[in-house]
Amino acid sequence: MSIRTIAIGLYGVYVFLSTSATAHAQFAATPFSDPATGERYHVEAAGALWNPPPHFQVQSESLGVLGSTIDAVTDLGIQQKRIGELRFVLRPGRKHKFRINYLPMSYNAVSTVRRSFVFNGLRYGVNLPVTSDLSWKTWLLGYEYDFLYRDRWFVGFVAQLKVTDIQVNLQAPIGTEFARAQAPIPNLGGIARFYVVPNISITGELVGFKIPKIDERYQAHYFDFDLYGTVNFNDFVGAQVGYRSLDLGYLFEDDRGDFESKGIYFGGVVRY
Repeated sequence: MSIRTIAIGLYGVYVFLSTSATAHAQFAATPFSDPATGERYHVEAAGALWNPPPHFQVQSESLGVLGSTIDAVTDLGIQQKRIGELRFVLRPGRKHKFRINYLPMSYNAVSTVRRSFVFNGLRYGVNLPVTSDLSWKTWLLGYEYDFLYRDRWFVGFVAQLKVTDIQVNLQAPIGTEFARAQAPIPNLGGIARFYVVPNISITGELVGFKIPKIDERYQAHYFDFDLYGTVNFNDFVGAQVGYRSLDLGYLFEDDRGDFESKGIYFGGVVRY
């Protein structure tokens, strides 16, 4: 066998091994991915209808006159009603999401006072007719980073800023009084989603914030728990059902508020 033949044979082996190594490297660098139905999107919009029993208590001081703790249901006649929520998600990358939510809760009632109470320094006597307007509106701007992301599940970190605006307005023959609490509330939490089948997912999210109990005159907390299931008919449309619990409380010197809403909701989602 000539030296030329040996050289040609060795060169052929080198070319074969190099080609095989390159192909293997390319295959390893681009593993097969099959995202679940509903996870291929850049923009998501969702709407939900919620009918939680109201649980609102407020206390407002004025001119040194300490206010009574007023229950919106038993004292003002506020009744349960259906409310809506809008949610928007912008997803520039697989693990990154920017979120905007708007949740307006408004209640109105006309009743007579069943027990005497003081609100904003004004005393409301028994059998006094009162028209009540109560609103709890929340805007949310948040960022979600899904640090563990797979085709059928993910776990993420959530950082949000919620702007909460609470107003209570009472109109009676003796006068009109109102109280308002408005503040941005930063909160942190986590989110996890798991697909039981390729087009049905279960998602749980918990975010919250609490001011440490350093001064008895200033306290605040906010917790939002959301557990819901989604049925994705395709990558663009889905239906949701969930359970949500909101808990907000504040104490600012002699003004106090406790607001809770919890219950089942139904909604839909569209994606692009």
